[in-house]
Amino acid sequence: MTLTVLSVAYPLAPVGRDAVGGAEQVLTLLDRALVAAGHCSVVVACEGSRAAGELVKVPRQIGLLDDAARERAWDRHRAAIADALLRWPVDLVHLHGFEFHAYLPAPGVPALATLHLPPSCYPPEALQPSRPETWVHCVSHTQHAACPASPNLLAPIENGVPVAELAGRHAKRNFALVLGRVCPEKGIHLAIEAAKRAGVGLIIAGEVFSYEAHQRYFEEVVAPRLDAARRFIGPIGFVRKRRLLTAARCLLVPSITPETSSLAAREALACGTPVVAFPNGALPETIEHGRTGFLVDNVEAMATAIEAAHAIDPEACRRVARERFSMERMVESYFAVYRQLAGISPPSRRAVA
Repeated sequence: MTLTVLSVAYPLAPVGRDAVGGAEQVLTLLDRALVAAGHCSVVVACEGSRAAGELVKVPRQIGLLDDAARERAWDRHRAAIADALLRWPVDLVHLHGFEFHAYLPAPGVPALATLHLPPSCYPPEALQPSRPETWVHCVSHTQHAACPASPNLLAPIENGVPVAELAGRHAKRNFALVLGRVCPEKGIHLAIEAAKRAGVGLIIAGEVFSYEAHQRYFEEVVAPRLDAARRFIGPIGFVRKRRLLTAARCLLVPSITPETSSLAAREALACGTPVVAFPNGALPETIEHGRTGFLVDNVEAMATAIEAAHAIDPEACRRVARERFSMERMVESYFAVYRQLAGISPPSRRAVA
């Protein structure tokens, strides 16, 4: 039976193949998979987004992202979601933004919210929604274990990556790579210090969102540490990301907050590149120490691991990505949940103790 799924993105970041954030990339993969399988995919996202299905665009917020700007973005999202529910016979609403509780639609259509951030980032009403037929789920077992017990909490679905599309052959070069949002909790400055100690170059690719704290962190903490060998190049598209991931000596994940999954780490493995990371959150679920990378406790150990990264077998990294982190496995799991919540197939056990 054909499904109609309304996917709702974070209001302030575009979705598409070249999206920066993990939540936006997961939404993009699901949108593509729904269309390829003959289902109807409707996506609510800001201007600049690209969708395989029907795209309901909302204006992209320009300027400082203060509380007033966020309220305006929420209002626009509420209106766009209501419009989409009138235009299409939606079976399920799937929300990906971390502020999803602020623009949940009125009761009537089942809703699923994917928690892409640590549970501590969400208010209690988001983790235990009072709206009928509303469920939440995590993207890793570590993240799931940190959530409060709730009948609304489904079993986790691990993030997958397009392993086949990430296949590329580029000669390894002597630089480390950092991918993702530039903000204090990502610890970018620690990666710079580790690369300097290891005596290797560092490329930082990502986006500095217009939150005051993020911009201040970049200007006051990250920028002063940059030099000719350690560079920030801003956001990049999928093709350039694949090229850099394949050519890099290693990917660094210096997050000082619990990571829920690290899509970038799984993409790196698919490209045959080891990952060096602090063992925060779910990163030990992704990285096999000594086989696909290294889990380290401080900057000095990260520098030592950067030097040792050449000893990791690229084919072992690719094999783990194929076996454990495929997009197809993730999509199959989501489709099963979609059918259950929409009442199309018999429900399985929804809550996990």
